[in-house]
Amino acid sequence: MVLYGVAALAASLLAGKLVGDLLGVALGVESNVGGVGFAMIMLIIVTDRLRKKGHFPEASEQGVLFWSAMYIPIVVAMASTQNVAGAVSSGPMAIIAGLAALVAGAVLVPVLSRIGAPAEPLPPVDEEEKQVV
Repeated sequence: MVLYGVAALAASLLAGKLVGDLLGVALGVESNVGGVGFAMIMLIIVTDRLRKKGHFPEASEQGVLFWSAMYIPIVVAMASTQNVAGAVSSGPMAIIAGLAALVAGAVLVPVLSRIGAPAEPLPPVDEEEKQVV
């Protein structure tokens, strides 16, 4: 069953790469544009819907959780295949876009943290759980 979770991840990665390649062609860029991001969004949506319908068992979810721990190394490896040096050397636009994304993310953190009602605090940890940790 773990294999099904890994298969779901692989299928979403292939579909995301296809969408990223098609978007790159549509934009006239010789690169994959956002393929990994599309893949992760597809994986989240598909697994959430399958989980809600009861078609995604716990063991299959373990396959997805295993690879979710590997997400950052996978993204770094895929990003290394992009022509970053070419983008930076062709002009300041890549640096400006990166800085704009950084500033937008930093500005939106407080805004997004205010969304929703405050939740109840977690119950205190008892002495037995403290010893396990």
